[in-house]
Amino acid sequence: MDIATRVYNHKWKIDPIVRSLIDTDFYKLLMCQSVFRNKPDTSVTFSLINRSTHIPLAKLIDEGELREQLDHIRSLSLSRGESTWLRGNTFYGKRQMFRPDFMEWFENLRLPAYHLERRGDQYELTFEGSWPEVMLWEIPALAVLMELRSRAVLDNMGRFELQVLYARAMTRVWEKIERLRGIDTLSIADFGTRRRHSFLWQDWCVQAMIEGLGEKFTGTSNCLIAMRREVEAIGTNAHELPMVYSALAESDAALGQAPYDVLSDWHEEHEGNLRIILPDTYGTKGFLEHAPDWLAGWTGIRIDSGEPAKGAEIAIQWWKDRGEDPTQKRVIFSDGLDVAQIEDLSKQFAGRVNVSFGWGTLLTNDFRGLVAQDRLAPFSLVCKAVSADGRPTVKLSDNPEKAMGPAAEIERYKRVFGVGRQEAIGVIV
Repeated sequence: MDIATRVYNHKWKIDPIVRSLIDTDFYKLLMCQSVFRNKPDTSVTFSLINRSTHIPLAKLIDEGELREQLDHIRSLSLSRGESTWLRGNTFYGKRQMFRPDFMEWFENLRLPAYHLERRGDQYELTFEGSWPEVMLWEIPALAVLMELRSRAVLDNMGRFELQVLYARAMTRVWEKIERLRGIDTLSIADFGTRRRHSFLWQDWCVQAMIEGLGEKFTGTSNCLIAMRREVEAIGTNAHELPMVYSALAESDAALGQAPYDVLSDWHEEHEGNLRIILPDTYGTKGFLEHAPDWLAGWTGIRIDSGEPAKGAEIAIQWWKDRGEDPTQKRVIFSDGLDVAQIEDLSKQFAGRVNVSFGWGTLLTNDFRGLVAQDRLAPFSLVCKAVSADGRPTVKLSDNPEKAMGPAAEIERYKRVFGVGRQEAIGVIV
């Protein structure tokens, strides 16, 4: 694939960024099925949040072009081949992961309306409606904004300049892959959909991982790429579930129980490797201290904020305290990883726990230093559920830099979940 020529041709014709409803992360579909079953009538609002406020998205991206891309997404529906893949494929060793009632609903889905407004140098982009429908806007909305920003930077480049740029970026990715080959116990997946440079680039990176890492590459979170490249679709669950369940809680006692209610519902849905705990929404330490005993029997834990080695040590000790063997458990690291950190964490926890990595933005969008003024450097853009049935959502995280929600509610959640002083860590992506 000549990516440089495709990018160059963006100047001459409309090229939709998102071409399929399954150009999304696998965990979104898994969570959507759970929500469809357990909370179908909950009304939620999702909102775009640009943590990197120095990136003036409204200056870089034309509003008309953004609307055109979003409107195109609203026209999409599942193709027959995509539906067949979801209905008939085996995921995590389980056939018919997606139930017939959910698939019938999904096959008839068109994404709901959006609200877009310019606010200074940023865009206000929100989605409101029933939870199962609105939640599926998150990943494509982020992908559109990230790629439109990339196109804006690349727009004035000539054909040869683009060829050199992508040659350098390809070399960087391949050099990373060559380093990763040296990790004997490596287990790594692509988690780079939401903040990728572009769809074509993510697809190229996945193909490079397939060739360069062989069985050490376990798959991709992107459903469309997994289907096309015949690799595993990888994913479990995310902060969205406990954030919304918690917002719906009627009392402090119910709030404290909400994150475990999420996993109780999830437990009924899934078995095996999908039983991965994401404990950091309201602080990993407190979550594990108060967790019911049945959670200790789950497969593993995903570390997505805070200092990763510290989070893994807390998990290992928790398993030991609950009479579990950590060497039979899995820790998945997924927060802003790059090669050096993957090497260090692999070495530190070798033989102590099964280690996996979800490699995201610094796989699929590492163009740092390749363009003047570093205008293609990745940045931190999220699209989060900000309210549920009219109540604000809150995320505390193990890193206060990732906290979100009204100040008064953040303090209430800290009190309920016993979150004390936290160490701030700079958010790169």
